[in-house]
Amino acid sequence: MQQGDVLARGEFERRYAAMDGLKKAELIEGIVYMPSPVRADLHGIPHVRLATLLQVYATKHPGLLVADNATVRLDTLNEPQPDLLLMRANGQARLDADGYISGAPEFIAEIAASSASYDLHQKRRTYLRAGVLEYLVWLADEDRLIWWQLKHDDYVEIQANAEGLLESGSFPGLVIDPPALTTGELATALARLR
Repeated sequence: MQQGDVLARGEFERRYAAMDGLKKAELIEGIVYMPSPVRADLHGIPHVRLATLLQVYATKHPGLLVADNATVRLDTLNEPQPDLLLMRANGQARLDADGYISGAPEFIAEIAASSASYDLHQKRRTYLRAGVLEYLVWLADEDRLIWWQLKHDDYVEIQANAEGLLESGSFPGLVIDPPALTTGELATALARLR
């Protein structure tokens, strides 16, 4: 399997399983994407910050699952491996018998630096069409978060409130303080959760 191959999901999964040492490959609109290695400052550290925030939120709201880099079977041409996702245990996505997620999780987040164009365009369209309720992209090299909510068959950007906070429309109390999160003030970011 190589970057740019055009495959259906079954063949993608067969080839993926046959490749020893492959760390990450995604199928988006039938095209194979194999991201480059990720930097700690522009991916690894922001990833852990957002994962911590989502996990703390989930512990306060029973029935939610947080997953990191889990394969999501959206349809026959799309099998992304989003950086993070939040889903309701009895929501629109489910865990298959083989442990993969099938269907659209309610919330997906991507940490973007070198992948920004891909995350903002191809993945955004795929997640929109699949019915992901909320999609957040953290543009790490800009210290900026863009968070969309599905409304009337399109994504609408969630705007900051008077305090500069972003709040989920689908998960009550899921509040993000962008400056606190991007600068690593995790205690402040966690205190904003309601």
